[in-house]
Amino acid sequence: MAQTSTSERQTFNRILLTGAAGGLGKVLRERIQLFTEVLRLSDICDMPAATGPHEEVVTCDLADKAAVDRLVEGCDAILHFGGVSTEHAFEAILGANICGVFHLYEAARRHNVKRVIFASSNHVIGFYKQSERLDARSPRRPDSYYGLSKAFGEDMATFYFDRYGVETVSIRIGSSFPEPQNRRMLDSWLSYDDLVQLIERGLYAENVGHTLVYGASANKNVWWDNRYAEHLAYHPKDSSEPWRAAIEAQPALAEGDPLRIYQGGAFVAAGPFEG
Repeated sequence: MAQTSTSERQTFNRILLTGAAGGLGKVLRERIQLFTEVLRLSDICDMPAATGPHEEVVTCDLADKAAVDRLVEGCDAILHFGGVSTEHAFEAILGANICGVFHLYEAARRHNVKRVIFASSNHVIGFYKQSERLDARSPRRPDSYYGLSKAFGEDMATFYFDRYGVETVSIRIGSSFPEPQNRRMLDSWLSYDDLVQLIERGLYAENVGHTLVYGASANKNVWWDNRYAEHLAYHPKDSSEPWRAAIEAQPALAEGDPLRIYQGGAFVAAGPFEG
């Protein structure tokens, strides 16, 4: 890392952001420049051109091992937000989310990248009821092929730390949008500012090994306990409360609606994808 002239905190020489054309990727492109001299942006989709020498834009298919290896070369840290972000048939998830995360960690090992921020998901534990409170040691209960792929990514992070010393902070992102959209999101919402704070803590905290942290703002009702991630010093600033009245004025959910019952919401009922 290179020392900045304006702060005692070091900035990275080059950070890779995968999934840069996605919803969160576009937000992060604008907000994480302060952490790095050069931000390398990657996605399989077309992206806006680099806006200056502080940006590099690289099109890459995560399912292509050689391309991912080239993508990671020269990077000091990785923000892995790439991959399929919604539920699909397993075959559609496999290339980017499962093979892709393996390719990424193999490239990190080969190029001596020692810090990864992995965008995991609440769908790793989506079959728990909304009445249940979880911590990082609660058994996983994936709600979907997508959730299974994120559970696999967490296991890859543990293995690559234990075997090769690649440190990872896995953020089990709740619902990160400009504002909460429904009753479930009153509890699972993660503001963009709080997401960026989590990424900053994940990049700069020392000795994280593989740390699991739940990504939610300081909402009134809490499903998730971050006691095992206290070393990150994550203290969310935002809350879903300003939107509560408007959301509770929405039509009531049916008794058996997954959005009302499960932490993973509608993902528990998606599929099967035969034919």
